[in-house]
Amino acid sequence: MSKILFVTGRLAHNALLNILKNMDPPFSYEVSVLPISVAALMNVTWVMSQLRSAGDADVVILPGLCQGDEKVLAEALGVEVKRGPKDLKDLPGFFGFSTHLKKTKPNIRILAEIVDAHKMTLNEIVNKALDYKDKGATIIDIGGPNKGSIPNIGDIVSVLKELNLCVSLDTFDEKTALEADKFGIDLYLSVNSFNIDLAFRLSCPVVVIPDFEDKNLNSLERNVARLRDRGKKYLVDPILDPLPFGLSESIGRYVEYRRCFPDDEMLMGIGNLTELTEADSTGINAILLGICAELEINYVLTTEVTSWARGAVRETYLASLMHESARESGMLPKGFNLGLVTAKDTPFEVYSEEEIIDIHKKVTDKNFRIFVADEYIYIFNNSIFLKGKDINMLFQSIGVNDPGHAFYLGRELEKASLAAKLGKKYMQERPLDWGYLSDDDL
Repeated sequence: MSKILFVTGRLAHNALLNILKNMDPPFSYEVSVLPISVAALMNVTWVMSQLRSAGDADVVILPGLCQGDEKVLAEALGVEVKRGPKDLKDLPGFFGFSTHLKKTKPNIRILAEIVDAHKMTLNEIVNKALDYKDKGATIIDIGGPNKGSIPNIGDIVSVLKELNLCVSLDTFDEKTALEADKFGIDLYLSVNSFNIDLAFRLSCPVVVIPDFEDKNLNSLERNVARLRDRGKKYLVDPILDPLPFGLSESIGRYVEYRRCFPDDEMLMGIGNLTELTEADSTGINAILLGICAELEINYVLTTEVTSWARGAVRETYLASLMHESARESGMLPKGFNLGLVTAKDTPFEVYSEEEIIDIHKKVTDKNFRIFVADEYIYIFNNSIFLKGKDINMLFQSIGVNDPGHAFYLGRELEKASLAAKLGKKYMQERPLDWGYLSDDDL
């Protein structure tokens, strides 16, 4: 059994012992309390001056906010040295007790539609396409008007193909479809009995849908049969209807079609639900991609038109990765920490009031500490200890006159209040976690 030496400061000592005790880890451990109150203020050089030996430990764990090169300390001690999590309460997850993500690329192919491309400049289309690709899209879908052509469709397809992008076209305009096909589109959306003859004039695969006036599987199967009989490649889309206008029945069509035709490639237009339901798209995408995973639907079409669907492309990618990982590992889609929990938060440990009071007893300076627990905000220094929910009253009670310090505490209290209301994890001087929205690359 390996042994780990945890390095900490006086304020976090008891909390660290409690966490390790509750973890019941598969290793032995020892805690070294260095002569400093706040562990986050440590740096590697100072730790080297205080920690002369790692004893019989195999690994040394430093506080996550400790500054400096841990390799220097590793050479001095002769053992491996690592930084732990920035928040002590994240220690269980640091040791892998709460995550089982499979590092696999999802099988699903995401069509990200550029809506109303006929109203955009070529440069705007290129920028949007590259942005969607960076967020996980595998096919850039060009959407046109309900009626009429996309005048410069040849230029659009040509430029996107030069960028090595897969391109699909979403229009019922025959002239636009034939022109786009000359420049090498990879997929055409969509055909039914209304325009099915167009499919045989196109060199690319097509998406086949039910007839407009008859959405049941009978018309869909007839249309598929015509394509299959002539050897035309196709994807099947039974059409997802919005709430409250037939969503349940339309999901039933997907289920039934997959039962009858287990080998056909299928597509689901999830934007029909995310765009037309006034709710955050994150959770809706997570559910729909789970349905796609169960039914082995490997193509989805999504859009980012309305404000609450902003980010849908990235959400779709992350949801597909989550469900792929869940299926491979045989686990429920939870604990993968892929950033789909945005407004609220993934499970985390909080300091109890007893722990906060214990920390307060050890504080000897005038610097304010802020904690959030059970919807309450705690703010204290060596002479003041306050608990409440009203940040205005808390701020007035601490009596800070220095403008810079007042601004800092006001900002932190506002952040703490938001965390308390939403049930998010709060760490002083650290940003709140907004899931995938916190990614600096987005």
